[in-house]
Amino acid sequence: MLEINIGGVYVPAALVWAGAAFVLSLLVERVLVRTGCYRLVWHRALFDLAIFVILWGAVTASAYEMAFSAALSR
Repeated sequence: MLEINIGGVYVPAALVWAGAAFVLSLLVERVLVRTGCYRLVWHRALFDLAIFVILWGAVTASAYEMAFSAALSR
């Protein structure tokens, strides 16, 4: 399992990527509230969870892509 060193403490990479996805989901939620898109959503909590999971997958995929593209270019 991949771990990231943050200030001498090894943190699971999935936790770091989940934190980044959470921050992004808060930003998306703020945009959706301001534009009034939530009135089209049937179940807001389920919708927010789905957005978080999608963003977490996107952050994870992009992190792996950056890691492997850097390793292959050497």
